Amino acid sequence: MTRIRVTAPPSAARPPRETPEAAQESDVGQVFVRSLIRSQLRLALVVGLGFLLILCAFPLLLIAVPGLAETRVAGIPFDWILIGAGIYPLIGLSAWLFIRSAARNEARYRELAEDA
Repeated sequence: MTRIRVTAPPSAARPPRETPEAAQESDVGQVFVRSLIRSQLRLALVVGLGFLLILCAFPLLLIAVPGLAETRVAGIPFDWILIGAGIYPLIGLSAWLFIRSAARNEARYRELAEDA
């Protein structure tokens, strides 16, 4: 029996590099850390609010278009298809955008901290 090890992609498998402690303890380092926290919070709010706005658009679409809620495709109600084929990919897209942008923010922080 062969043993197979499942791992994450190489880019995600690398452990994050530690920033120099001296950069974090200095006044400039503290400014960098506060800036990183603000940018991550802003990112979380933008992605979360964008997700909620699009999520709220689905029921509004069903209300705005008469007869759409009663429509059936291959015997399945359209609103179920909208939930299954619309919301779950939206969740995945939001998560992918958030992770990609958060990693970019952290990489910028590391570059600034190493230069300081």
